Amino acid sequence: MSADSTAPSGAVREARRALGIERLALEIHDASLPADPDDDLGRGTPASSAGLEVAAFARAAGFDALQLGPQGLPRDDDASPYMGALFSRNPLAISLARLADPDGEWGGLLPRARLAALASARPQGAERRVPHAAVLRAQRAALGAAFERFEKRLAAGDAGARGIEERLAAFASGASEWLDSDALYEALRGAYHGREWPEWEGPRAEIDRALGAAPPGEAASQARRRELASRHGPALRFYRFVQLVAHEQHDRFCDEAHRLGLDVFGDLQVGASPRDTWRQRGIFLEAYRLGAPPSRTNPDGQPWHYPVLDPARYLEPGAGAQRPGPALRFVAARVAKMFAEYDALRIDHPQGLVCPWVYRADVSDALRGVQQGARLFASPDLPDHPALADHAIARRSQLATDPAIPRFDDHWVTQLDDDQVDRYALLFDSVVDLARRRGRAESPLACEVLSTLPFPLERVLARHGLGRFRVTQKADPADPHDVYDAANAEPRDWIMFGNHDTPPLWLLLEQWRADGRIHGRARRAAELLTPEGGDREPLRARLAADPGMLAHAEIALLFASPARNVVVFFADLFGLEEVYNRPGTVGPENWSLRLAPDWREAYARRLRLDRALNVPLALWLALRSRPDTAPHGLLAALRDEAERVREGPPLP
Repeated sequence: MSADSTAPSGAVREARRALGIERLALEIHDASLPADPDDDLGRGTPASSAGLEVAAFARAAGFDALQLGPQGLPRDDDASPYMGALFSRNPLAISLARLADPDGEWGGLLPRARLAALASARPQGAERRVPHAAVLRAQRAALGAAFERFEKRLAAGDAGARGIEERLAAFASGASEWLDSDALYEALRGAYHGREWPEWEGPRAEIDRALGAAPPGEAASQARRRELASRHGPALRFYRFVQLVAHEQHDRFCDEAHRLGLDVFGDLQVGASPRDTWRQRGIFLEAYRLGAPPSRTNPDGQPWHYPVLDPARYLEPGAGAQRPGPALRFVAARVAKMFAEYDALRIDHPQGLVCPWVYRADVSDALRGVQQGARLFASPDLPDHPALADHAIARRSQLATDPAIPRFDDHWVTQLDDDQVDRYALLFDSVVDLARRRGRAESPLACEVLSTLPFPLERVLARHGLGRFRVTQKADPADPHDVYDAANAEPRDWIMFGNHDTPPLWLLLEQWRADGRIHGRARRAAELLTPEGGDREPLRARLAADPGMLAHAEIALLFASPARNVVVFFADLFGLEEVYNRPGTVGPENWSLRLAPDWREAYARRLRLDRALNVPLALWLALRSRPDTAPHGLLAALRDEAERVREGPPLP
């Protein structure tokens, strides 16, 4: 397909310009993509032909960016992409059809019969919900078969295999800083029956737990590494091969996305995996973990169990001045890799880089522990966290004096001088500096600031002109000053109805209709979408009586807001009613929702009934609220385009 055939309509492009929308991104994680039936093991991948079809569809609908989730290698026992590795890519995102294509860049390494057998054995319902454990087993078997054929061809002197070997050698050399250690960790994990390093037990466990971060010249560690390399040589080589495939397929997908006119956003997750902490054990605090404080979004808080970078390792003495220490170099290496692989970044919970909320690692009740936690850099004299005094940036005189203000409150820190803001910003500034050095100054950083915006984070974002997230489904329609209300967004913000951690629009519509909240939502939408001086009542009545039209009004509020960056979650685009993830819970339903193989037909059916997002209709509703900005004939063009796929009551 050509870029021209997937370009959005002229009316959609004009409407975006008239509304000042600079970026319209579709958020969809790898696993949620559909797949072709003959190569679908139960999980999606952007690199597949079906993944590229969704990308082309999104571009034709008017999107110019894809926001993917974290794409690191996940834990076997937790499918959350936010628990994945920071450097190694997820092998589950590999398109097996590309490995099986005899005319492709892998020369048909995977026997087609093997792929067909695995695809036919996928569990029932896998086309709609990812069965993570089953997919993991099947994908490993398929990649093992491909690697075995590669090794046999290479031993036989096959020219195609030699070419792959040259690519593998170049990749392994360029990625050696992380690849060798990650491969060794995987071999060790296998030797310890799949457990992560804190749980390793046995006569060699102590040296193995310390092996990743051992000094390069330490004799016992070097000897152990040589022993493991000899014993697990084929496994180490297999790991490197799989990472080559995953990285090359990702690069190819990005090339295809660019050809369509789409930028690809990566997700800079706030946590680090056991694989990464094993390799960099010395740069994390042993006594504390990172979590989310109590807030409007999560009143109980969330114990994420993530490691916390040690502030004492941010910087180290240099020639005449301090220079980046191992913690700052670790962050820089990670961000540099991401900017080499993506066009821009979503920064997951940036407070984790600026003003982390931490809790004691030794508590028996993690939820209670996180509720009694503290800000890493704003706790100079807390009796229950005396160890944090060494890391304090804010002084006691700069903290709230009102005892009613809890220490997780945004206003716990009341003032900071510029030097203190510099210290708070050390890690975050490294992200921005790398973006500029990579020529990405024009590609925005999307900062996932939700219901809490602590004063230090506010200061750091302001120095870079960056905004926050506005998740409008969380707004109280009776409170025009609500931080999530679309009217309160600023141009630099990122606005969305929902994301991967919220219920989908189409499910909420039913709940609002059942409990009567639909009337408050309809009233507020009519207030904001009726032209100044116009009569709001006809629109309010229509929205209250027609949930499908209210759904489009909710999206129109994003387009009509002052924010220049709009994000739509895939469930809201395609009309899905299932929940993708329930924060604070772990289970097989989380992170598993997919587009079914018949997603195009299902979308068309829903579109006719106003049960999926009709982009021209939402733009029409937004633009008619400010008719003076609409070029002549544009409203009529949008209306006609929207009506062509609808069967419901005609638009006014």
